[in-house]
Amino acid sequence: MEQRIKKLAQKLGSILQQKGLYVSTVESCTGGGIAYAITSVSGSSSWFNQGYVTYSNEAKHSLVGVNENTLQNFGAVSQQTVEEMASGCREKSGADLAVSVSGIAGPTGGTDEKPVGTVWMGISRRDGKVISRRFLFDGDRDSVRMQTIICALEALIDSAGELS
Repeated sequence: MEQRIKKLAQKLGSILQQKGLYVSTVESCTGGGIAYAITSVSGSSSWFNQGYVTYSNEAKHSLVGVNENTLQNFGAVSQQTVEEMASGCREKSGADLAVSVSGIAGPTGGTDEKPVGTVWMGISRRDGKVISRRFLFDGDRDSVRMQTIICALEALIDSAGELS
């Protein structure tokens, strides 16, 4: 899995560098794992702007501007929250592209509505498009986090390919 992550990060870097674009990250359940994967690529400073780890609701609000009402009404693991996280991250960092993730990696914290393995991901692009997607991953905490990192890198590759 780690080799796959490395190849995806390299592919993302190649696309971003070729297009002169920058990416930023805002992460909850992955704890900075996406930024770590990206910055493992030599030369990533030419296409990676910055990363935020916003594990608490307060950090989501204070660092990237997630509305407190959004967090109260929908929770940290929701479409609304990851879309606000991604948009706030992109705006604050000045990046062309931003990814956000928030989820329940487990083994505790799950509910019937949001079981362990539930992850929401958001992508905000400089063209104003914001997309989000819900995932339900199997496996232990590390597996959920690794699967999230892979999906985030794949989503960034797809979105970067669409930007000019």
